[in-house]
Amino acid sequence: MVRLPGRPATRPPRSLGHPRAPHSPPPQAGDAGGSRPGVLRSAVTGRSVAGQVFVLQVVIVLLLVVAAVVAQVLQVRHDSDVEATNRSLAVAETFANAPGTAAALRSPDPTAVLQPRAEAARRATGVDFIVVMDTDGVRYTHPRTDRIGKKFVGTIAPALAGGTVTEHITGTIGPLVQVVVPVKDPDGRVVGLVSAGITTAHVGGAADQQLPLLLAAAAAALALATAGTALVSRRLLRQTHGLGPYEMTRMYEHHDAVLHAVREGVLIVGGDGRLLLANDEAHRLLDLPADAERRHVLELGLDADTAALLASGRVATDEVHLVKDRLLAINQRPTDLRGGPPGSVTTLRDSTELRALSGRAEVARERLNMLYDAGVGIGTSLDVTRTAEELAGLAVPRFADFATVDLFDAVLSGEEPRPGTALRRAACAGVRKEAPLYPVGERIRFVATSPQTRALTTGQSVVVARLRGERGWRAQDLERTDQVLAYGIHSLITVPLRAGSLVLGVANFWRAEKPQPFDAEELALAEELVARAAVSIDNARRYTREHSMAVTLQRSLLPRSLPEQGALEIAYRYLPAQAGVGGDWFDVLPLSGARVALVVGDVVGHGLHAAATMGRLRTAVHNFSSLDLPPDELLGLLDELVGRIDQDETPASGAAEVTGATCLYAIYDPVSRRCVMARAGHPPPALVHPDGTVEFADLPAGPPLGLGGLPFETAELELAEGSRLVLYTDGLVEDRVRDIDEGLGLLRDALRRTPGASPEDTCRTVLGRLPARPSDDVALIVARTRVLGGDRVAQWQVPTDPAAVSRVRASVTRRLADWGLEELAFTTELVLSELVTNAIRYGRGPIEVRLLRDRTLICEVSDSSTTSPHLRYAASTDEGGRGLFLVAQLADRWGTRYTPHGKVIWAEQPLP
Repeated sequence: MVRLPGRPATRPPRSLGHPRAPHSPPPQAGDAGGSRPGVLRSAVTGRSVAGQVFVLQVVIVLLLVVAAVVAQVLQVRHDSDVEATNRSLAVAETFANAPGTAAALRSPDPTAVLQPRAEAARRATGVDFIVVMDTDGVRYTHPRTDRIGKKFVGTIAPALAGGTVTEHITGTIGPLVQVVVPVKDPDGRVVGLVSAGITTAHVGGAADQQLPLLLAAAAAALALATAGTALVSRRLLRQTHGLGPYEMTRMYEHHDAVLHAVREGVLIVGGDGRLLLANDEAHRLLDLPADAERRHVLELGLDADTAALLASGRVATDEVHLVKDRLLAINQRPTDLRGGPPGSVTTLRDSTELRALSGRAEVARERLNMLYDAGVGIGTSLDVTRTAEELAGLAVPRFADFATVDLFDAVLSGEEPRPGTALRRAACAGVRKEAPLYPVGERIRFVATSPQTRALTTGQSVVVARLRGERGWRAQDLERTDQVLAYGIHSLITVPLRAGSLVLGVANFWRAEKPQPFDAEELALAEELVARAAVSIDNARRYTREHSMAVTLQRSLLPRSLPEQGALEIAYRYLPAQAGVGGDWFDVLPLSGARVALVVGDVVGHGLHAAATMGRLRTAVHNFSSLDLPPDELLGLLDELVGRIDQDETPASGAAEVTGATCLYAIYDPVSRRCVMARAGHPPPALVHPDGTVEFADLPAGPPLGLGGLPFETAELELAEGSRLVLYTDGLVEDRVRDIDEGLGLLRDALRRTPGASPEDTCRTVLGRLPARPSDDVALIVARTRVLGGDRVAQWQVPTDPAAVSRVRASVTRRLADWGLEELAFTTELVLSELVTNAIRYGRGPIEVRLLRDRTLICEVSDSSTTSPHLRYAASTDEGGRGLFLVAQLADRWGTRYTPHGKVIWAEQPLP
């Protein structure tokens, strides 16, 4: 061990901040008193401890002197105020109580008596004014005679009550103190008031004259205190010997205890390459001999690289050298950078354990990053297969060389897993392709001895360090396992995918590139990864189940096929939303008189509630359409229904309200080629004319369903044969990236590109520009109009004469013969006879009969009455009442519809 010689007990005094150069002679004894100019200058500048003490004491003394001066001035002002108050009060009370004052106030001219007395008293007492006034405050006296007879400025109410008033005011002569006292007669009544006042400047004048003397005394005190402080600081500077930073640094560098207590090796090498100093840690790290000091560094038995570094004296920063079995981080700096002696200082730090800890910390950091990436990268979608692929993709190649995920078939379909059944490979990822593992989609039934079966049965992870010696795994498929081993895969971790009490499948991690098998720490990481993925897979499974239920419900509520009708050639499409199910719906409803109703609607929102609400509205439209109502009345009834649904399904009942619903209802008549329609907050329909021009129907929007209280308006269009009517929901023309105006423009352009196309081709063209799975549901109906020509329509005007019935029957019979429907003549005559007879008896003219040959034979009788007939069973004694019963028995369907001018009773018969 090298020990430095101790420092001397005493040192010659030196000025702070100016270290004495080596070999300079010490100061003489006569200079020890600090008479040199540098001592005082050092003390005053504050560069040493003594200088800082000097400055601090001067500041404190200065603050004390300033505080004393301020306190003295404040005290003088306070005394002046008290003196002014006392003098004013004494003068006012003396004058008020003087003999003759009260009597003068009762004299005919108080001013003539009191003014000379008041002025004489004012000059005698030194106050600024003495004012005598009556009880109303009117002055009798004042130093300025022009103010006599005017009101006194001040408070007099307390004095009138017998008290005394003292006020500090600022008058025309400056800040002053005035006192008001009462003047009482012998009976004690207040007969007048006396006010006396004096400015504070007159009272404090003497104090102000003393202020220069006070400031002079303060300056003298400050000078004496500064001189005393300078003497104290000079003595402190002399006692500390003027030590500066350089001496203090050398003291710590050479201090024996610190040098040998540090956990770093310290070497000092001279300019000639000889070792001047080495502490205990340097001896231990470099294994230096005991006589290493004063020897050349190349003779110490060090390795060549370390010895060359120490001998060169060059700058080195954290250079790592292998010395025997240690990794040493070496830092080296020359000592002559700032005029010091030649040589270098070297520090050594053992980084062997630090490097090992750093390696382990890097591994831990990578695993934490992987877990973080798993938290944000697994479960990005509610798709079971996609989530399994994300797990496998994350594990390769950061954790394993190959990763596979096997799930029960029930999990893939959204159901709860059934243990004991086969699994299906849902995902596979690897660093190389064409690995001999089971491919994706393969149905796998693991044998009882396999690690996967053990993991599924026990719910615990299984680590197979060496696959070649695992007989249970090889029993799964000897041929395939031999291929796996030949491919280089040698280690396996199997982790069950557990979500609560459910085991959804297993995740397998395979190693091939890295020769070391999986260890316990890697098993913990695999379990953490799989645990996070299992929650996401279970969430996706539950969503798949709910989505499947909702889709099934929605599909069951939508029309599975369109009814037969001859008025329109119809094609339709329905595209479900990308996520969830919505409330879009459509329908085609045959009406009486060969007419057809088209309806399309949308319930806002997604999920089971929207689908169920859609079903309720579709059922309601079916029921309302059977009443053969015009579109505006049907939408009004539908609006009331939605309002009642919202009232019944209150938040207390746990059901969600209908947040919004829209609907478009149109009725097309192939005989008149007229289409009547109304809409409730729904996008307008598009009309493609036979020549290919496209327009959107000018149809009043109407409020959405459920608002209530607002009427709906209808619009009537006459459509040429071959026109295409396009009805749709807002998902076709509006989404998150474009507004409805842009969507309507795109729809117009798409329809223009389909002149003369069939409804099927039109649907295909329009939907071809949409994504495969749009963000919202899309319902689309394209209907091409047909016309029921005059050769298939016959009508007659019937007079209100019972004898006209026979003529109508004859005309109908001839027309049926022309149509080749002689087989229906008899039943048609009976039906028309009953209907026309009822119209003549109970209705009002004009009466009209119309015969339509469509898919069925339709007989219609109209009149101006709004009274609807009712079917009933006639008793055996009744003479009538059997007409409608016969009509109901002979016809397939019959009914009544109302028109703006009356009603129509119709009956349909199937064609032979």
